[in-house]
Amino acid sequence: MGRIFGIIAIIVLAVAGYFAWKTYGGGGMTQVASSGPPTLYQWEDYMDPPFLAAYKAQYKEDPNVKIFSDEDEAFATMRAGYKPDVMGPCYYEFPRWKEAGLIQPIDTSKLKNWSKISAALRNLPGMDAGNGKVWFVPHYWGNTSVTFRTDLAPEYVNKPSWEILFDPKYKGRIAVMDGVDDTVPLIASMIGVNAYNMTEDEWKKVQEKLREVVKQARMVTSDDTALAQGLASGELVAAITWRVTYATLHKEGKPVAYMNPPGGMFTYVCGLVMHKDPSDEAKALALIDSALSNEAAVYTIEHIGDEPANETALDKVPNATFEALGLSRDVDKFLKSGIFQQRLKDKDKIVNAWTEIHAGL
Repeated sequence: MGRIFGIIAIIVLAVAGYFAWKTYGGGGMTQVASSGPPTLYQWEDYMDPPFLAAYKAQYKEDPNVKIFSDEDEAFATMRAGYKPDVMGPCYYEFPRWKEAGLIQPIDTSKLKNWSKISAALRNLPGMDAGNGKVWFVPHYWGNTSVTFRTDLAPEYVNKPSWEILFDPKYKGRIAVMDGVDDTVPLIASMIGVNAYNMTEDEWKKVQEKLREVVKQARMVTSDDTALAQGLASGELVAAITWRVTYATLHKEGKPVAYMNPPGGMFTYVCGLVMHKDPSDEAKALALIDSALSNEAAVYTIEHIGDEPANETALDKVPNATFEALGLSRDVDKFLKSGIFQQRLKDKDKIVNAWTEIHAGL
């Protein structure tokens, strides 16, 4: 008798399991979370609600979020054992994460928003992992240059030059970013050095110039808020910033300009990668797709000031928005108009040297 009841119990469990699969998995109905929320490790601006909305609608839960201030910090934290699910490095950085064995390829057939990404960005060299997979999914693009107060330094309004950072009049009233990928190439370019292909002698000259700019600086930080507040108050006259800092101040009506000197400003593309060992791959992919949504794309250009990789969503954005930010609808043309940020050779050596320099060592 006990054996008969055991067999009946097995049949009941099997039938229940089948209907659960039909309802929540194989039947195509609303998904039920099979694990805890995934973690997004990202720049601060890019974990705002519009980037998470589609994921939340699908899984009925909030993903975890953790901010990094720059990619060197993120890289060191993950090398030390931290395991997020989705991360947001820029194009010049992801190869280092790939070589360190921190990420895995992403199947683009599982991203419904992949086809909305500009072709110029979907075909960046080094992204392809074969068989329809990529190492890096472009998310947005922007610039690194100098934001300055036009009322406090009017002589630079019609003569944009990064030399403002070394102008003796503004000593103690300028700022540079602490990330090597932004400050080092910009300062190197001022003395005619290509930071992406430096000789040892050129690197020594760049280090001297970096020491010089640190002596000029009031602060060395990549904190958007600190840079924006310093420029807004007049504590800072000029600062190396991302376009988002300029966009914030411009929208507030502050008298600022974003320099586009001869030779062009620096341009970056940032994106999303997946950890080699995500807690739930389906959720990680959904989180990536969520960040690429049309709603997130419009939010990117209208509220942050960068331009989204999802160009389909931009059809509804008025030309006035692009003009106010100095952006172009032609992604390919814009990327070629300035200096495209690339991977720094011997980056660990450069990071160590720059850390010592801005620490005053």
